Amino acid sequence: MKKIIESAWENKSILENEETKQAIYSVIDKLDKGELRVAEPSNTGWIVNEWVKKAVILYFPIQKMKTIEIGPLEFHDKIPLKSNYAKKGIRVVPHAVARHGAYISKGVILMPSYVNIGSHIDEGTMIDTWATVGSCAQIGKNVHISGGVGIGGVLEPLQASPVIIEDNAFIGSRCIVVEGVKVGKEAVLGANVVLTASTKIIDVSSEEPKEFKGEVPERSVVIPGSYTKNFPAGNFQVPCALIIGKRKESTDKKTSLNNALRDYNVSA
Repeated sequence: MKKIIESAWENKSILENEETKQAIYSVIDKLDKGELRVAEPSNTGWIVNEWVKKAVILYFPIQKMKTIEIGPLEFHDKIPLKSNYAKKGIRVVPHAVARHGAYISKGVILMPSYVNIGSHIDEGTMIDTWATVGSCAQIGKNVHISGGVGIGGVLEPLQASPVIIEDNAFIGSRCIVVEGVKVGKEAVLGANVVLTASTKIIDVSSEEPKEFKGEVPERSVVIPGSYTKNFPAGNFQVPCALIIGKRKESTDKKTSLNNALRDYNVSA
């Protein structure tokens, strides 16, 4: 499959070949079942499978627009919706929507939310109301994605890492995590934390600040912050994220966000 996908990427004219189409459909089906992933953990960190991302991108031009009717609701799209939730052991609350090609494991709860193609959501995770999980995002086990959270998607550039939320992390209400940022295991993001590839993530829990970009270390407790930056027009405050400490061992992995932050006398 990989060889066929790579050939089709270099020569789009062969997209009309049946062998090419079947290879692309097979990749999407394997993504849907969790047999393939756009990115996967290894002993040396996360690995991006660029050829799988290519298959996702090539899926769109070979699909035809189609009307999808579900009761009184009507959609017009190229990609079918996921189905057979009961058999898969997934709880889906109206009006949650997930596209075919997104893997959702057993024990996942989807409140009214949206999950895009290529994403991978592991078991025991909650996607809360009006949260969005973008294309190719990787969400670990027992993660809580709170209401209104925006997890960004990424298809291009091909080598770019998707957003990764590792096991047992807690993402607070209205957080935004985009541009391939990785949130480490058991980390807690307070409400309204915004993380992009260029956002300064500053650990202020010790006497000297320590700066990170693109990654929240494991078990970090993070809140929104700002720092002063000099511009031609003067000094202004620029958003950042502040690591105020580590999640306590005594704090249960499924605790509420407020309990995790209360350890540091911070409300959310």
